[in-house]
Amino acid sequence: MKEIHLTELAGLAGQLESHSPWLTITQEMVNAFADVTGDHQWIHVDVDRARRESPWKSPIAHGYLTVSLISKLNPQAIRVIGPSATINYGLNRLRFPSAVKVGSDIRTRVELLSVDQVDDQRQLATYKTTIEIRGEDRPACVAETLMMYVA
Repeated sequence: MKEIHLTELAGLAGQLESHSPWLTITQEMVNAFADVTGDHQWIHVDVDRARRESPWKSPIAHGYLTVSLISKLNPQAIRVIGPSATINYGLNRLRFPSAVKVGSDIRTRVELLSVDQVDDQRQLATYKTTIEIRGEDRPACVAETLMMYVA
């Protein structure tokens, strides 16, 4: 994990990159997400049918489960020290190039693209977050994530 003070962040745009630890996607995580969202498509929750009929020969994580894990993984890659509050401000772009099979390990690669001074108390940082799948060439997710730091 890289720790950066808020006062140094803007000077690292285009240079700062870090990775989170690996996280294994379990069937229990997928089932819990399905229960919360009501998305019980068989490709996610019916293990036997997914092994027989899906193109991945395995159940897969929901795309939105994958993207939701950014809020867990990115703070394990980069920690900004000094703000009184850090606010998830949203996404500019979001793509899912590859499915995440249950049992796969994922991690985020976080790159600081830019930092904009919003006012004397707030800075808006834009990161490129890539969710990598261990052993796979294509990422699971690529997103521009926005974080608002309040001094």
